[in-house]
Amino acid sequence: MGMLREFREFAMKGNIVDLAVAVIIGGAFGAIISSLVDDVITPLLLTPALTAIGAKDIGQLTWGTVKYGNFLAAIIKFVVIAFVLFLLIKGMNTLIKKKEA
Repeated sequence: MGMLREFREFAMKGNIVDLAVAVIIGGAFGAIISSLVDDVITPLLLTPALTAIGAKDIGQLTWGTVKYGNFLAAIIKFVVIAFVLFLLIKGMNTLIKKKEA
């Protein structure tokens, strides 16, 4: 019974709960970013190029048997996520500096 109580206390500590919330929000944020890249950014940036080569979406881009289109989409998603996180952290740091002043 003591081990169960210890586990419950450990699981209910603020850090564990905060981490769980962060993981869930991160998953939702990832879905939003994926949609932004797949449904908005990629079509806006690549539609002329894709139309010129006769492809409907970035996933159809291949070079022989190498399917590099999905890899390109993953790179675009990474850059967008990194940029959004940079903006969030920059904004948070600005707010922290204003509070300290």
